Amino acid sequence: MWIHRLALLIPMDIEINPNSDGLPGIGELRTIVGASMTIGLILAVLALIVSAIVWALGANSSNPHLAGRGKFGVLVGLGAAVICGASVTLVNFFWNVGQAV
Repeated sequence: MWIHRLALLIPMDIEINPNSDGLPGIGELRTIVGASMTIGLILAVLALIVSAIVWALGANSSNPHLAGRGKFGVLVGLGAAVICGASVTLVNFFWNVGQAV
């Protein structure tokens, strides 16, 4: 009798994993997310190029405000490219951290 009650108090070992076949349209959603990542990377490179041009124009025209904006834009473009490129790795890392808790 007490063994049965003890078995109810001990938590069961539950395994839940992502199901890639659970909903219709998962394949299309993966395609959309991949295309969004590609567009994000292209826009980050474009922002990096435009910001570098602004930085160069500001430095050559002795305009410190324009040069500062260009430097900030270069940093933002680099950060956006890093986040877009590493997003899958970051999600997988935090998923594994969450599974270890």
